[in-house]
Amino acid sequence: MIPVRPADTRAEALRPAPADGPRPPGTPRAAVVGGGIAGLAAACALVERGVEAVVFEREDSLGGRLRGWETVLADGSRATMTRGFHAFFRQYYNLRALLRRADPDLDGLVPLADYPLVHRDGPRDRFAGLPSTPPWNAAVLAALSPSFPLRDLAGVNVPAALQLLDVDTPGVYERLDHLSAREFLDAVRFPPTARHLAFEVFTRSFFASPDRLSAAELAVMFHVYFLGSSEGLLFDVPRSPFPQSLWDPLGAYLTRRGAVLRTGTPVGSVERGRDRRFRVGWGEGEAQEFDGVVLASDPGGLRALVAASPNLGDTGWRERVARLPSAPPFLVSRYWLDRPVRPHRPAFLGTAGYPTLDNISVLERYEDQARGWARRTGGSVVELHAYALAPGCDPEAERASLWEQAATVYPELRGARAVDARHELRADCPLFPPGGHADRVRVGTPDPLLAVAGDHVRVDLPVALMERAATSGFLAANTLLSRWGRPGHTVWSVPTRGRSGPLRALARAARQPGQRPEARSR
Repeated sequence: MIPVRPADTRAEALRPAPADGPRPPGTPRAAVVGGGIAGLAAACALVERGVEAVVFEREDSLGGRLRGWETVLADGSRATMTRGFHAFFRQYYNLRALLRRADPDLDGLVPLADYPLVHRDGPRDRFAGLPSTPPWNAAVLAALSPSFPLRDLAGVNVPAALQLLDVDTPGVYERLDHLSAREFLDAVRFPPTARHLAFEVFTRSFFASPDRLSAAELAVMFHVYFLGSSEGLLFDVPRSPFPQSLWDPLGAYLTRRGAVLRTGTPVGSVERGRDRRFRVGWGEGEAQEFDGVVLASDPGGLRALVAASPNLGDTGWRERVARLPSAPPFLVSRYWLDRPVRPHRPAFLGTAGYPTLDNISVLERYEDQARGWARRTGGSVVELHAYALAPGCDPEAERASLWEQAATVYPELRGARAVDARHELRADCPLFPPGGHADRVRVGTPDPLLAVAGDHVRVDLPVALMERAATSGFLAANTLLSRWGRPGHTVWSVPTRGRSGPLRALARAARQPGQRPEARSR
């Protein structure tokens, strides 16, 4: 199955390399270690080309960091807990193509009308109603936004700002990866509120503070959502909890195709096999042999598995995996409240300028399970997110602080009583620090039948977050398929360079040859 071409006619296709050599006899067998987005994409791509695939997932359900699990609330009702809100943007072409395998019309997703952002000091931005054509979408946002006051725009460093118009992959990493997002924004000199609302909110979606995120990653994100695509910042969300909307249907699709799904099965090692290339071990001495393997674990899982598998790859690759960084901890707090929040509260609100509060969601505005609970009880289901907390932070103190910050945004929370609450403090997301791009793990490895997938993997396309996970999963499967003489799958992305030739030329004219952006800005 080839993903449907995106509606944006300027989207670019990366077609798989031709199959490398004749198809060997028999049916190849592949292990996919990890049942998140990347692993599910790889498994789908493999079984659709006639490969026997076994998915090993350490948790009891599919979905990886987007999985869900049942919990019983204090009032006796059952609910599905997850690790929080995720936006399925329209330019996530490969992720949406993955979901279409089981849901051709994407009925499991529902659109949100807006993406409002509010700063603690008062300015508020919205992304609804902007033109769809770049660069007019960004220009109108700047013209209408209170975050870009005209009196402050005169201080913007135009040559540095123009670098956002000349994003190309992977070239932008060569130019900007040595800078942090904070250093780049300091050089550009955007107004403070614009920095918070238009840029730093997006850096924190990588679970990192601006000083710990590569400026190139920030520039790519600006390209993906503004100057590289016509879909803008509007997005869809699952209308039911993640398992019901996404992973149960996709798991059923894989099973119908012949895949074996082994949830609750943490893989302990991957070694050389006797009859086939690899031996995958789990549990108390259980093992099975495979012709190829896709490692689709999160950063910590990948580091641990490679450390426990001394014959995988070569020394340089193993050292690169060992250096793979993880982002700081983040907290998700969900409250089932005894009264509703005010009717005009949006389904999702991004926040800036607060110590740790990054967004607030009102789940009954879009999720059917939460809506049913709110109708039965007259209450609300509210979720708070705090990204990039300090390592070793006090969980109880962070929960209390997060609630107090949210109550300054939605004052009616002070009068509400929590019927129940669930809190998830995790630290298993990837980090993209300044200067780290060249050292990232790639899809390919020293072993042509071993591939890596995940949102931490280097993919030289303008993709990020969930879309990078899905894209890398398809590319990892293509790596194995080409060795088995089987056709691969096309992946799509927004244009790999700025859409306007004159604007790119203007940006390059402002940059002196061989000179780094921060030097030019002074």
